[in-house]
Amino acid sequence: MAFSRVGRIAIGAGVVLIAVVAAAVVGVTLLVPLSSERARERFVAVLADRLDAEVELQELRVHTLPSLRAEGRGLTIRHRGRRDVPPLISVAHFSAEGGLMTLLHRHIGRVDIDGLDIQIPPDRNRDEADSAREAGRVDGREPAARADASRTFVVDRLFSTGARLTIIPKEAGKAPRVWDIHDLRMQTVSAGTTMPFEATLENAVPPGAITTHGTFGPWASEEPGSTPLDGVFTFSRADLSVFKGISGLLAAQGSFGGRLDRIDIHGETDTPEFTVNTGLPVPLRTRYHAIVDGTNGNTILDEVDASFLDTSVVAKGAVVGQPHKEGRTVKLDVTIPEGRLEDILRLALKAPKPPMIGGLRLTTSFVLPPGDEDVVRKLRLDGHFTIAGTRFTNATVQDKINELSHRSSGKVREPDAPRVASRFDGSFKLGDGRLEIPKVKFDVPGSLVDLAGTYDLVPETLNFKGTLFMDVKLSDTTTGMKRFLLKLADPFFKRDGGGSAIPIKVTGSRSDPSFGLDKGRLFSRKD
Repeated sequence: MAFSRVGRIAIGAGVVLIAVVAAAVVGVTLLVPLSSERARERFVAVLADRLDAEVELQELRVHTLPSLRAEGRGLTIRHRGRRDVPPLISVAHFSAEGGLMTLLHRHIGRVDIDGLDIQIPPDRNRDEADSAREAGRVDGREPAARADASRTFVVDRLFSTGARLTIIPKEAGKAPRVWDIHDLRMQTVSAGTTMPFEATLENAVPPGAITTHGTFGPWASEEPGSTPLDGVFTFSRADLSVFKGISGLLAAQGSFGGRLDRIDIHGETDTPEFTVNTGLPVPLRTRYHAIVDGTNGNTILDEVDASFLDTSVVAKGAVVGQPHKEGRTVKLDVTIPEGRLEDILRLALKAPKPPMIGGLRLTTSFVLPPGDEDVVRKLRLDGHFTIAGTRFTNATVQDKINELSHRSSGKVREPDAPRVASRFDGSFKLGDGRLEIPKVKFDVPGSLVDLAGTYDLVPETLNFKGTLFMDVKLSDTTTGMKRFLLKLADPFFKRDGGGSAIPIKVTGSRSDPSFGLDKGRLFSRKD
């Protein structure tokens, strides 16, 4: 959801500051009888007063023909007393122009701003400001007077190109968040009005183009987080390969509304070839409802409905930052109420044909911390699964399962007997690229396999141990001389209550597993 958060923060922070700058520009334009130097000095004084900030301006020129026009270069605006951080606003070049009659009605015809750089530092003085606000005054001035000053002019049309927004984190050593706003167009710009806007910007991670339009304001100077906003957005060709371990081009669209500190977002995404590097591409689509705090970027995922192939996934959770750590952690509760095992295996394995098919139900916690590590290695899962109606796509393996079922039941398999379906049930944990299954049950008619072990995702190696429980004695699984010889072994595999219990192990690779008797546990096993 980073794309929706970026657009709202960038526009919210930049628009109000641009509006105040534009009002001051035209206020100076009214002073055209003054020399350019005198106008520059007056501009600096007016803007410093309205923003209660330290203002510097390298050059300002005023013109009367063919229209009233002011043009400036090298503008910087700092929080008063904040020399410990970069300037709040830097502008390479700006201009404002309008007719005499529009200016008399406190309207500015057009403002152009090139090379706007907004850097928002952490607010170290918020507690002091809140105390002053409760007393009805901020920095020794009445709130009403400050509000009136910000509403002096209305900019009819505003154009900004090549802008950049940087949000500096509170934690030392944490990288700032930076967004490039290629093009911003606004109408009726004033801190005291609702401002329509259109913008195109570049998202940093994942990289992709964002277009958005809507309304913003009026700016709530005393409580910026309560500033209203509303609009729609599209996000195109977002390259997911910047996240190690996955790839695909994502497209998204949606709507947003609310206030800056609680942005309500409804959206849809489409990734035609979403790929986990260990598997094959699948078409992934999602619908989501999220609540974003535009003042810090934290996101609550109220509901995410995802689907790929014949599997649906439901998730809830949050995307939040951690103190003194770069990036954000994704924490979700994930449920697959009715899915297909073969879809999950396609996502996880590069095999052209899934080794197994069947119905899947799954619940798990999902934790994805930030960082450059491969997704497969940093992903954390902890959950439970049930796979029903499972069949192996390899005919040889399925024949062995069929044979096991019939022999375990003490029956002779008929040539036209139907294929036996298996059932798996167990818990699992994933971390550091290793899947741990502390207990899994594999059930076919006549037998039950109890296993525990690990599967390493990258080398695709298996290491499981467990017990095969059969309804009959070992000797009852065959006939003739083999049955007579196996009667000698029946006491070693005797199971309380009847039947057999055989210690087994599964090792090797996913593509070439090895099944065998665990001789080391033969005399020490516990049923």
